[in-house]
Amino acid sequence: MPSNATSTPESYSVHVLPTLGIINKGDDVGRQICEASQRGFALQNQDVLVIAQTIISRAEGRIIDLSKVTPSAEAKDFALKLDKRPELVEVILQASTKVVRAEQGHLIVETPHGYVCANAGVDSSNVPNPNFVTLLPVNPDKSANEIRKTIKARLDVDVAIIISDTHGRPFREGAINVAIGVAGFIPVKSYVGLTDLFGYQLRSTKVAIADELASAAELLMGEAAEGNAVIVIRGFPFEKGEGSAKMLVRAAERDLFRR
Repeated sequence: MPSNATSTPESYSVHVLPTLGIINKGDDVGRQICEASQRGFALQNQDVLVIAQTIISRAEGRIIDLSKVTPSAEAKDFALKLDKRPELVEVILQASTKVVRAEQGHLIVETPHGYVCANAGVDSSNVPNPNFVTLLPVNPDKSANEIRKTIKARLDVDVAIIISDTHGRPFREGAINVAIGVAGFIPVKSYVGLTDLFGYQLRSTKVAIADELASAAELLMGEAAEGNAVIVIRGFPFEKGEGSAKMLVRAAERDLFRR
């Protein structure tokens, strides 16, 4: 049996951590999570914490004031074509390494993290000013690791961390929560080498555990992430290890949707 095979649980539970309050630049999210846990929901070993990307970005100062952005000629061209604000398009282009699609009002790009998503994850929700937008964290895995270490140091509890964001999907309506940063576990579960119900050996089956847990959390988190910015998943078995969200990114040469 592969070393990363874990048992399937009969059940697990999903909980809202007490609100952290408004997160501002420079705030220690890990410390605030610890304080929230002490106020009303004691964290336990093996819990998985799913944290909304927006509060991480705000704490790390990843906020742009669009009124101070000067759009380039390229941004103006895309803005006219897509009916978007030129300053917003400029921020998206600066947060991207490649434009994958630009049509039907959508700007699909690849980010330095390797994510292919709409608008490079630039988000105008849950910010204090209509001119402000947030960018994705520079290194979400590092951010997740720092929060995990803080929780271990302050509460002596060993948890796994997921930083999540909402992404759209090819051929499917509606956005879902996905993991953009992880710490403390392996985010992909492989069934390769196991056998199915009829004895056939599985050759390629892998499950994006981190994405599925992020989506489970989204049902409680909602879009008003400030109130439910941290979700605790309890009772789900996972493989401990030095995982990375990069493990969830499919290499371009294997990506059939971009060929």
